[in-house]
Amino acid sequence: MPRVLLAPDKFKGTLTAGEVAAGLAAGIRSRCPSADVVTLPIADGGDGLLVAFEAAGFERVAVRATDATGRLAPASYVRSGQEAIVEMAEVAGFGRARSPHDPMTASSRGVGEAIAAAIEAGCTRVLVGIGGSASTDGGVGLVQALGARVLDANGAEVGPGGLGAGKAATVELEGLFKRLGATRIEVACDVDNPLTGPEGAAVVYGPQKGADPDQVSQLDAALTRWADVVTAATGIDYRNEPGTGAAGGVGFAALAILQAQLRPGAELMLERLGFREAVAEADLVVTGEGSLDEQTLRGKAPAAVASASHAAGVPVVAVAGRCSLDEGRLRSAGFDDVYTLVDEASTPQQALDDPTSLLRQIGFRLAGRVVCGAAAHQARSR
Repeated sequence: MPRVLLAPDKFKGTLTAGEVAAGLAAGIRSRCPSADVVTLPIADGGDGLLVAFEAAGFERVAVRATDATGRLAPASYVRSGQEAIVEMAEVAGFGRARSPHDPMTASSRGVGEAIAAAIEAGCTRVLVGIGGSASTDGGVGLVQALGARVLDANGAEVGPGGLGAGKAATVELEGLFKRLGATRIEVACDVDNPLTGPEGAAVVYGPQKGADPDQVSQLDAALTRWADVVTAATGIDYRNEPGTGAAGGVGFAALAILQAQLRPGAELMLERLGFREAVAEADLVVTGEGSLDEQTLRGKAPAAVASASHAAGVPVVAVAGRCSLDEGRLRSAGFDDVYTLVDEASTPQQALDDPTSLLRQIGFRLAGRVVCGAAAHQARSR
């Protein structure tokens, strides 16, 4: 029987990756019950990371962690054996904040608290997805939560956010190293910005987090000061390394202090979820996300799926809410075809109001065009 591997990302603001896969699977099975449909929801390091790993069998663990505004709130990570997955967007991202955040004091502390909870629960390997951050603190809050002491010129612990980073004078790391022990940290990071300067965390991403031009300048100066302090403590200057500007500088703290490995999020996801093993057994791969566009081609999960599928010689179809890529761009990225909700819908509003039924319709069409065709081909070959 033909095997279809469904590996979509979320349709942001509409459906989770698991819901997208379920809708497509229902449509395929309604027309071709003999199809072997395998679902493998994916993400790229931002929101949806925990859901994807949970669908792959990881167990969700409830914790309490500080959100970006400094409030202690319910949060979670997922684990399997001694491996834990922490999602910054879920712990301390925009969606978790219960009140408007101040771009100068928004903190990454909750991410460190979630990592600490996983370590205390016996995890020795932690993957942190740092997409969707709301802070620009250089990872000061992160390392404080893990046991580092970040002190001002008077020897007092600095406060939260970039405002705190700008007052840093020394950092003491003994407590952090003791807590981490032999824990291996990996970070899913999909941007290559340095920490500071015109392409740095404050200048490029600060405005997206509510910083006005004066605050952007203050944040960049604060991150520069923080980088000077960390360099003095570690003996190595990482501020210009690609990815250190990710998540408001959390990438810098992860690399310079946690000695973490920064890797592309989509690449890490496919590796951890066993995608390459799954695609080897597939006759067709279906991936996608809410908007298939130029951003998709810059290392996002559907592009990684298409590349890996193409390399394995397996056809791959994209399903999206909408698509702004022309056929040439799609083909060069490895996609054989694309189906969109806006094309399937009778009205543009239907694509927003009833995406699940449209995904079922697309799944039904895929079954008729590809899946049942593959089954007939296999029957003729026997």
